[in-house]
Amino acid sequence: MSIIENILKTVVLEEAILIEKVALSKSLYKIRLQNEGISKANFIPGSFLRMGIGIGQEQLSMKDKMRSYSVWNINQTEGFVDVAIATHSNGIGAKWVKDAQVGDSVYFKWKKGKFLADDTADSYLMVGDLSALSHLYMIHRNIGKDKQVASILYSQQKSDLFPDVDGSLPFDFYELPQNPSDEIIAKVKEIAPKLMGKKIVYIAGDSRICVALTKFFRNELGWETRQIKTKPFWNPEKKGLE
Repeated sequence: MSIIENILKTVVLEEAILIEKVALSKSLYKIRLQNEGISKANFIPGSFLRMGIGIGQEQLSMKDKMRSYSVWNINQTEGFVDVAIATHSNGIGAKWVKDAQVGDSVYFKWKKGKFLADDTADSYLMVGDLSALSHLYMIHRNIGKDKQVASILYSQQKSDLFPDVDGSLPFDFYELPQNPSDEIIAKVKEIAPKLMGKKIVYIAGDSRICVALTKFFRNELGWETRQIKTKPFWNPEKKGLE
């Protein structure tokens, strides 16, 4: 292990223990990480974990040793977080989660970012694929009750989509191919006129969808930039997008 990796493990990152691993579908695992620091964290809904899943693998570049994953659920009383990791990309994170075992040490740090829960709107539209589902569940649980929420969550295999941590299914699921911008825009045209009051859209997952829908909301629907929140989780043509 390199000197830089030792510094990462001992100074930069926190250590947690993987206490649970569950396969939710053929393409996705839920893992649960626990440590004392989670109980004291100043957590903001919509934050990520930067996980050092490639530490110790000398063949990887330093940028490939770290990956960001959404915090799906947090229990600060018991000091754990749940993370959903999709494996359809067959990338470094997919290989890591397939091989990971209960009892393993996992190194991470908090990453707030900008794709956070905003409870100031009256109505919301959530759009995303399998990679974004756990993040949008967290957003949904933290925008307040009695809000109007519409959704377009999709996957090539609808069976890969999973319920929230409490077993609820608050979103509408669709079976769509990769990069279904035309299909999603057609559905948005049906949904958008029904949204009431102050509106916010969350768009996450495939970077191509993020770009296409941002242009549509700005140019065709006339929404302001602050109403459009986007987070590209992956791009099929770019390795390691976070």
